[in-house]
Amino acid sequence: MPTSRRAEPDACSLLDADHRNVKKMFKEYEELTHSRAASAQQKKRELANEICMELTVHAQIEEEIFYPALREAIKETDLLDEAEVEHASAKDLIAQIQEATEVDDKFDAKVIVLGEYIDHHVKEERNEIFVKARAARGLDLVAMREQLAARKEELMEELGATA
Repeated sequence: MPTSRRAEPDACSLLDADHRNVKKMFKEYEELTHSRAASAQQKKRELANEICMELTVHAQIEEEIFYPALREAIKETDLLDEAEVEHASAKDLIAQIQEATEVDDKFDAKVIVLGEYIDHHVKEERNEIFVKARAARGLDLVAMREQLAARKEELMEELGATA
């Protein structure tokens, strides 16, 4: 029985798995904001660092591989322009979070706002960009998934994490 290519995991499904993973981390972080225990403060710092690393790698693989390929495959690229501006805003917040010396209310606010930015970005990718990518002719999203996965692993190793 033949299976359709649509059923195969593609670049969009890899990127969406990243989205779900980070969303879980943001939820976990938000739960920690209700605790004033010293251990919670340490966990928040560690979780924020992990969120920042995941998002940094995710944005980089999108910018290096996914967005350029999509720009060549579709006519309307305004969504990609918006996505790149959203990445820049997220990177600014990530830098502020990584440079923060204290895990205080402002730190919490920055992580929560970053989560809100990412939620908005994910909705646009899922509902618009991924739809256009999957409809684009000549774009091999299954092969691109392998390319994204390999680059992600490489970047995670550079940052001292495991993919």
